[in-house]
Amino acid sequence: MVPRDKLKTERNKLIRAIDSELNELLPLVLLDANLPDQQTLNGIIGSKAGEFIDLHNDIISGPEQFVTVWMDAWIRFRASTPSDSKYNILFNNVRRSPDYIKYLHLFLRRSFLKRYEEFYRPRPTVGEAEVWIGQNHANYGLLVTPRFADGEWENDKSEIRRFKPRYWSIGHILETGLVLPGKNETMTFSGVAEYLRFFKNVLVRGAASDHQDAIAELYSQFVEASDEPLDVPLLIPEYRYGGAASKHQYRLDFTVIHPFTMDKVGFELSPWSSHGRLTGLKTKTQKAVNQEAASNFHREVAKQKAFFKTHGVTVLIYTDPDLADIQQVFDEISVQLKPESDPVQYSFKAFEDYFK
Repeated sequence: MVPRDKLKTERNKLIRAIDSELNELLPLVLLDANLPDQQTLNGIIGSKAGEFIDLHNDIISGPEQFVTVWMDAWIRFRASTPSDSKYNILFNNVRRSPDYIKYLHLFLRRSFLKRYEEFYRPRPTVGEAEVWIGQNHANYGLLVTPRFADGEWENDKSEIRRFKPRYWSIGHILETGLVLPGKNETMTFSGVAEYLRFFKNVLVRGAASDHQDAIAELYSQFVEASDEPLDVPLLIPEYRYGGAASKHQYRLDFTVIHPFTMDKVGFELSPWSSHGRLTGLKTKTQKAVNQEAASNFHREVAKQKAFFKTHGVTVLIYTDPDLADIQQVFDEISVQLKPESDPVQYSFKAFEDYFK
């Protein structure tokens, strides 16, 4: 992959080339548009960007796509506004002025290039940018851009796309910490080692599961051995189906959210001793035993289906034969902790041909 600093250099070179073309076109465009200066012209073009582009959710990979999305929204907006609005006046000027058409398209391409890193990277939707974890009455929130408002935690929606660390990574939790439900308080961590101690001794230990403790230890070793520990995806413990609600139906033992695709994979450690064993068999009829066993089975299936339908989590289940080799279980989990690459980035070299 091309290093990011080289990509930024190429992008800045293109921005300067567009600036030069815009300045050459400006006198003719101002005359055609009957506008006093460039600030007024650019203000009209750019003032509706937040309405024409979904800045919270849209992922746009190239300047041509940005222009297309903007123009489609502009046409729809124009049809619903008075004929003397500044956007309808702009439309009429664009139709009769080739210079104005070129200026508009160049301006939009430059807008995309200036904010490229905000647009190209897949990111959680507003609804997906909040994860709650932990046991009942010992739960925490992991948000992308947390802020406390009206007694509750929420994300600052406008900042989600500007978030610098990889989403749902070690770097993410060091940046934001964990929030406490209903309180303007956070748990913050000074570094990787401090977070891993909290992960093992508080978040996971509370589940009272030897298997989860073993996975937590192997994950900590994995992070510590990484060349880039801040980029390692979080192994999210006790992902709560019901979010911040104090009472809820389900939790997943561990979950990984892919930092580049936002795909979610859950890992459920299901030993017979805690997920299926029946007690008091001597006092129960065969029918009662079968009903209890069926109920346990249906609850486990309902849990996996609920997480998939509501949160998009694909759940992998490990039973006693799997758990006999906990290292092998973690080896399978670790596949999800090694994302293959960043999202495919735009070819600025190809776009540069436009200016030759």
